[in-house]
Amino acid sequence: MPDEKLELSQTTTTFIEENQKVARTPSRYEEFIQPCVAELIASIIFVFIGSVSVIENVESAGRLQPALVHGLTVAVLVAIFAEVSGGQFNPVLTVAIYLVGGIDLMMAIAYIIVQMIGGLIGAALAKMMTSRVKFANAAGAAFTVVKSNDQIAAAVFGEIAMTCFVVMVVCMGAVNSKSKTPLVPFCIGCTVIVNVLAGGDVSGTCLNPARAFGPAVMANYWSYHWIYWIGPLVGALLAAGLMRLLLGDEKIRLFMK
Repeated sequence: MPDEKLELSQTTTTFIEENQKVARTPSRYEEFIQPCVAELIASIIFVFIGSVSVIENVESAGRLQPALVHGLTVAVLVAIFAEVSGGQFNPVLTVAIYLVGGIDLMMAIAYIIVQMIGGLIGAALAKMMTSRVKFANAAGAAFTVVKSNDQIAAAVFGEIAMTCFVVMVVCMGAVNSKSKTPLVPFCIGCTVIVNVLAGGDVSGTCLNPARAFGPAVMANYWSYHWIYWIGPLVGALLAAGLMRLLLGDEKIRLFMK
């Protein structure tokens, strides 16, 4: 009997401790600063690895090397940072998630700022790591696919369509309660890979202004740079609109609830 009472007491104590852990209010650091630090680090890693994959790309690999590197890096970063910051590291993705109610305005603004800073640092690290010749030949991994005005329409449309695709995957897989899945890092990574393979020769498949801005600053390459802001932003807004009007759950949809 005493043993049973002791065991029951220990069980009760464990239950109370677990409930206290669950009920614990996150600190200000955990609510705001830590997520921003995570977004900064993730953005640095993504732009650094992505830029190096382009600068060091061999012609025989074609689009395959950058596609795999960007997609796999995204998958890993989303998997490890999702529970800390959401693993966004893309300003237009942050805008879309804000518009569907997945993040508040102040956090969204902070995320965008640190994502852009992370893009600059990541591009600087890529410049430090690679040779001057390869860096110059690749224009620092800035997007150089568009060479003339005749290519603008296709490049803008490509950035819109492909960004819309990847943002929809994120919103459906990570925000929408009816379709959330633990496989979302894999899904996002695969989406990035197929987008780069499909549209790399059309626009370069940026889909992320932070990824475009950092290398552009480091290489001082600004030709048609605006495409990689306007295209991804419009694509993200389109995806957010589809979520709000048609695809979202009852908390996200504005109409026909």
